Amino acid sequence: MPKHGKKYNQAAQAVEERSYGIDEAVAKAKEASFVKFDETLEIAMRLGVDPKHADQMVRGTVVLPHGTGRTVRVLVFAGGEKVKEAEDAGADFVGGDELADKIQGGWLDFDAVVATPDMMRVVGKLGRVLGPRGMMPNPKVGTVTFDVAKAVEEIKAGKVEFRVDKTGIIHAPLGKLSFTEEQLQANVQALISAVMKAKPAAAKGKYVRSMNLASTMGPGIKLDESVLTAVEA
Repeated sequence: MPKHGKKYNQAAQAVEERSYGIDEAVAKAKEASFVKFDETLEIAMRLGVDPKHADQMVRGTVVLPHGTGRTVRVLVFAGGEKVKEAEDAGADFVGGDELADKIQGGWLDFDAVVATPDMMRVVGKLGRVLGPRGMMPNPKVGTVTFDVAKAVEEIKAGKVEFRVDKTGIIHAPLGKLSFTEEQLQANVQALISAVMKAKPAAAKGKYVRSMNLASTMGPGIKLDESVLTAVEA
């Protein structure tokens, strides 16, 4: 078991052994921060699904009201008039085969990938590179589309993709601790609401088993189940 440092232990002691509302949890996460850099607030949601079954996979996207606080470099695979459309929307890199060749050569200086449907013939060969990094374009999350301007703008604005892992947990960023409490609260509510709406019909029993907030280096803070009702209301 890894040992935590003195500052972490002090921060952990400040978190009571109980569940918190969103406003309390956000305030506690900011209060418990003990590092000098601007940490990211993250959420972990344990779901009552078995991701081994395709009909219980939970996956989706949400544009956080106040973004993530990150500068996201977007690469777009497109041709023709869609090149200018992507560039005008703020894409950092736009191209076709030449970008695919560059990526196969080891270049990975980007954070998200969008592709028009006709360019998937080019992108398909990058599955082994982009797939494990969670950057493979997918029509289900809006990254394979002819509306490249909208896709780029949403990603730049703070679009977050979430997907349940093999242990049934969703991890997602919610913004920087330097955000105001109100901004972080709104982002938390938006993410939880999106996960609730993504509940698969095949999911049986209790859908959300537990929820925790934590900053990059900080202790976990348990969210109360009443949060779910408040978000759905």
